[in-house]
Amino acid sequence: MTYGPPARTPQGMFWRSKKDVVKTADAVEGSFVYRQAPKAFRPYLKLARMDRPVGTWLLLWPCLWSVVLAADGALGLDHLRLMALFAIGALAMRGAGCTYNDIIDRDFDGAVERTKSRPIPAGEVSIKAAWAFLVFQCLIGLGVLIQLNMFAIMVGLGSLLLVAAYPFMKRITYWPQAWLGLTFNWGALVGWAAVQGSMDWAPFLLYIGGLFWTLGYDTVYAHQDKEDDALVGVKSTALALAGKTRPAVALFYGLFIFALFGAGILANLGVIYYPVLALAGLHLAAQVRRVDIDDAAVCLEVFRSNIAFGWFVFIALLLGQFVQ
Repeated sequence: MTYGPPARTPQGMFWRSKKDVVKTADAVEGSFVYRQAPKAFRPYLKLARMDRPVGTWLLLWPCLWSVVLAADGALGLDHLRLMALFAIGALAMRGAGCTYNDIIDRDFDGAVERTKSRPIPAGEVSIKAAWAFLVFQCLIGLGVLIQLNMFAIMVGLGSLLLVAAYPFMKRITYWPQAWLGLTFNWGALVGWAAVQGSMDWAPFLLYIGGLFWTLGYDTVYAHQDKEDDALVGVKSTALALAGKTRPAVALFYGLFIFALFGAGILANLGVIYYPVLALAGLHLAAQVRRVDIDDAAVCLEVFRSNIAFGWFVFIALLLGQFVQ
């Protein structure tokens, strides 16, 4: 397979006029980004992954789970306000993270089949414009963060080093998915801090469990790019685990469910939480059974199914709080 150099954009341009914006390889079919959004905005919506919302859900779920976990059986309007804030924050900060990642990885993205249609390597957004868009999204995230209590603000700021370092992990370790787990599940700590104004063992267990959840689903996701990654020198758990992926993902998911059980015990959730959580575990087991590491379409389907899994856990937590 031959790769050409990634497309470049003039540093001073904010958008390059084209007949139409290139559709991202794994965008959701029928996304509003390509059907309804103004053409001038489409490259930036692509850059923020608005055409691929699964990542926003995966960033949001630990926040929502943690808010409910911390509710002490008294979920009210303030908890709903926090959930709304976290939804806005997840949308902005997932977009900011993707924008930053695309700036850093622009040369790699231009050499990989699935990612060469992203806005920077496709020549739709300049580097200067991408940095400006990144600042804009971070300001939205900051606006959300300062609505929280001071302790939660400090916990939230603690994630910045993880976010800044993530794009470089694939250059130095075959386990960048583990670093992503540390980053993407930070909301498990912030959600609890926002409700309780302190920290406890239950959110820590939820956070560590979330690390293994991310290791599982992002390893599956990484199998879409393993051939190209090997050629361009990018490391991933897909390459490290190879044919051992299925048992490894089963182990990661098992550890995650075990952590969720433990978090429920520490938070004194009602007994109904546990059978509903077991159903969520069956959903993960079905993912493991479904995985075909040599079929990119199946890997993407399995990855996306974690949105539904998040609802199982959310409902289990709600029932655990209110059905004693």
